Amino acid sequence: MYMRQTPEWYDRMYNNRAWVPDFANHLQHWTEQSKAARNQLRGLTDISYGDGPNENLDIFPANLAHAPVMVFLHGGYWRALDKSDQSFIAPSFTREGVCVVVPNYALCPRVTIPDIVMQMVKALTWVWRYISEWGGDPSRIHVVGHSAGGHLAAMMMACQWQRYADDLPADLVKSGLSVSGLFELESVMRSPMLQSDLRLDEAQVLRCSPAWMPTPAQGSFWSVVGALESDEFIRQHVLIQQAWGKACVPVCEALPGLHHFNLLSALAESGSYLNRLALRFLHGLM
Repeated sequence: MYMRQTPEWYDRMYNNRAWVPDFANHLQHWTEQSKAARNQLRGLTDISYGDGPNENLDIFPANLAHAPVMVFLHGGYWRALDKSDQSFIAPSFTREGVCVVVPNYALCPRVTIPDIVMQMVKALTWVWRYISEWGGDPSRIHVVGHSAGGHLAAMMMACQWQRYADDLPADLVKSGLSVSGLFELESVMRSPMLQSDLRLDEAQVLRCSPAWMPTPAQGSFWSVVGALESDEFIRQHVLIQQAWGKACVPVCEALPGLHHFNLLSALAESGSYLNRLALRFLHGLM
């Protein structure tokens, strides 16, 4: 364990907007590029994967059959943002033969983080059962998540799928990629700024901290973080490799010159190091 700090310290470490003064420009760019992506790709939007709040998803098919499937899980500290803010992720991947799925989920404090985790289990189950109708290969499902979405991606890697439904394969998720993810929630709970909405308790922290869970029995999980991010994000990033081992987490990189927001833009940018790394991961080349 690490030495416990003051509430003010946790707020400072987890306030990504304070670390990036022009964060609003990045959010505006995401919104504008996402609108352009939806117009360009003409994907299928707001498809229901369940009957609960915000249980819908967008699909951006590739122009080929049996495509690998990237399920992208958005961030926002489990309390903000929407799948429609993240459509800009899709174009550089669909051009390279990847079917992209972006699910929504309900937000805290309306629901709890364990509720959101189970919504993502439901969404991934829906993808496995139905994505072949849009050219995706259900045997090649990969999860990618940013920030809180990186946490959710790790939870999907740790999921015991056959306990949820006995028709599901144990290796429903073939691999995962976290971009600035969070892997233990005890420190997150100690930030008053976040806890006001997340309302975490000790039991929820225990249930939803993937770094405290057994190493997944199958698949690999890659983690990247911006070298300009806070000490806590970098610690969280290193923690998952320490917890799950290098065999499970073979890629654990802090990328120079990148922070919490432009790191996600780099994922979406054709030809960037992170975009090429993700494509190798999605096509099973590493």
